[in-house]
Amino acid sequence: MDAEFFEGAALPLFDQLYNLAHWLTGDRTDAEDLVQETYAKALKGIESFQEGTNFRAWMCRILRNTFLTSRSGLKVQKTVFLDDEESDAAVPAHSITPEFIALQVENSQLVINAIAALPIIYREVVLLCDVDELSYKEIAQVLAVPIGTVMSRLSRARNLLKQALIVQTTGRSPYAV
Repeated sequence: MDAEFFEGAALPLFDQLYNLAHWLTGDRTDAEDLVQETYAKALKGIESFQEGTNFRAWMCRILRNTFLTSRSGLKVQKTVFLDDEESDAAVPAHSITPEFIALQVENSQLVINAIAALPIIYREVVLLCDVDELSYKEIAQVLAVPIGTVMSRLSRARNLLKQALIVQTTGRSPYAV
């Protein structure tokens, strides 16, 4: 493996790694530092990458391990996503009203808040699956856990998200009758 291979394989992953880092840290500066450290560690350890395996999963694993051993990762504090992100869903132009836009932003923020409030083991599996669109096998490689663990964490995370969204939108417990 050489620097040319690394550059060609690693640079296209920058945005994905930054987004994951930002979700994990909750802070732009910390995310930038985390990604920079990830790239430095990956370049230094490029010889340990096994050709024919998933390079993206390898990079995500380095990022995750770097985060978990960092000061902010060890705190495992609740993070809040700082930017409002609007949905990318295609909506016919005639249905876009100020009320529609307000509801979309509000709903997006509810989901962002619910994800940010998840414990880190659930947050990372949701992000890797639903945001970065990694397969269960790739997530298992990144997290160094069996695929069954990935599936159970994802199921539990989605249930926690559902419960949090019910509470946020109705003000009632999801278990209230």
